[in-house]
Amino acid sequence: MKTRYIFITGGVCSSLGKGVTVAALGCLLENRGYRVALQKMDPYINVDPGTMSPFQHGEVYVTDDGAETDLDLGYYERFTTNTTLTRQNSVSTGQIYYSVIQRERRGDYLGRTVQVIPHITNEIKNRISVLTRDEELDFVCVEIGGTVGDIEGVPFLEAIRQMRREHGPSGVCFIHLTLVPTISVAGEAKTKPTQHSVKELLTFGIQPDVLVCRVSRPLSKDMKEKLSLFCNVPETNIISARDIQSGIYEIPEMYRSEALDEVVLKHFGLAAGKLDFRRWSSILKTINNPKKTVRIAVCGKYIALQDAYRSVYEALLHGGIANQVRVDFLRIDPESLEELSDEAVARHFRDVQGILVPGGFGSRGIEGKLRSIHFARTHKIPFFGICLGMQCAIIEFARNVLGLESANSTEFDPSTENPVVSLLEEQQGLKQMGGTMRLGGYPCVIKENTLAHKEYKKRRIRERHRHRFEFTLRFKEQFEKEGMVFSGLSPDGQLVEISELKGHPWFLGCQFHPEFQSKPVDAHPLFAGFIQAAAKLVRQQSA
Repeated sequence: MKTRYIFITGGVCSSLGKGVTVAALGCLLENRGYRVALQKMDPYINVDPGTMSPFQHGEVYVTDDGAETDLDLGYYERFTTNTTLTRQNSVSTGQIYYSVIQRERRGDYLGRTVQVIPHITNEIKNRISVLTRDEELDFVCVEIGGTVGDIEGVPFLEAIRQMRREHGPSGVCFIHLTLVPTISVAGEAKTKPTQHSVKELLTFGIQPDVLVCRVSRPLSKDMKEKLSLFCNVPETNIISARDIQSGIYEIPEMYRSEALDEVVLKHFGLAAGKLDFRRWSSILKTINNPKKTVRIAVCGKYIALQDAYRSVYEALLHGGIANQVRVDFLRIDPESLEELSDEAVARHFRDVQGILVPGGFGSRGIEGKLRSIHFARTHKIPFFGICLGMQCAIIEFARNVLGLESANSTEFDPSTENPVVSLLEEQQGLKQMGGTMRLGGYPCVIKENTLAHKEYKKRRIRERHRHRFEFTLRFKEQFEKEGMVFSGLSPDGQLVEISELKGHPWFLGCQFHPEFQSKPVDAHPLFAGFIQAAAKLVRQQSA
């Protein structure tokens, strides 16, 4: 079977859910037995989001091969079971132009004038087709970032128009996701924004085959007839993407009920086949029928923007699914803790059963994070530190247990007398910021008879990293004497990957980002164990 291409564009406004629509469609097709690859094309000129502020872009999702990518790729991996993404699944305008300019400098174009058409559009098409070269695929689903009409997105729309011409209607399907807003005063849904969005798409030579409409309630038959007439899309191919109640893992079920996957398969002239949705249905059953609720405090400097820690929140929810509990979040800005008394800090954490400090960069809010970790350590509250969260746990322990009052990271105080966290040797002297951190998957060896070994149930693991600083190994013996256990090390023993505390119900920090490998159908063992410890505390508190 030849590879078919599905392109998802967006109109009217951003944040309509193109990413989760691509992920959900991939989930449905995969559960029908098809082989699917998912790809994101971002129109921004940055090479990748690695140097962007989380307030600008949300979290940076890291693939196993070390690519810093858009957070939508996290949805792609979480919603599909057999998909492991690489840097080939994430494309930006910056990458496209960079590649073309490099070729021009080498003389590859033999003196020709380099233009958007055909050179830029050819490179875009090449980035799409490269996914099919090493793997036999039934479908490649490509999300075109931004909205129709954005000037940066024009070359991408031209490229996919050309692909329709090259592969024919039976080889390419255009899905357009757009908004059908309801005017609250009149209580009436309006189709004009969608009509104008489709009209704009037509100016680029693209006629949608399927319309996916974001709505507060399902479209009526009259509304579908109207959209069909003005947008030239069959009524059967107009899908209601209604607002959901139970969270994003309801979306594949919502699209299944709307027959989105069947509409797409029919467009390609393919039989739908049997859908095996048992695992996904069991997830929804667990989410909708939790046995209890745990409350987790997430203490991070970018807490004001929910997408800054998107994978962390999702992995915590996966841990809840694994333990059949509901996870509620208390989002705490660490700066708000810095000037408080110990009693006031205790009031902040009065009703929580777990504290998580996620990754980040810079000194802002560090002292507040240290206070939250101190509370978790001294009050026996389950604690999970990720990347910078582990480094902060190291600093807190050094100051308050080892008595090294000046202990710090050289990231925050380059001249500290006790640099318990310091810059990786290979990072010293680097000037370029983008793509130069310790990125991607690395092996880790776990000590037996430790909390980490209890959760992983294996000696050797592989986890994804994104950092420049590490625990300073010369302090290792001092820490171990006072009860800290370095339970995960790099194979050569030179880098500390996991730290934990003796005599604490659940206190663990990891230098890597386990949230990137967690799925709703297969919770990451550290998140599952953390939530299990939090649920145990609920039982103790209610006893």
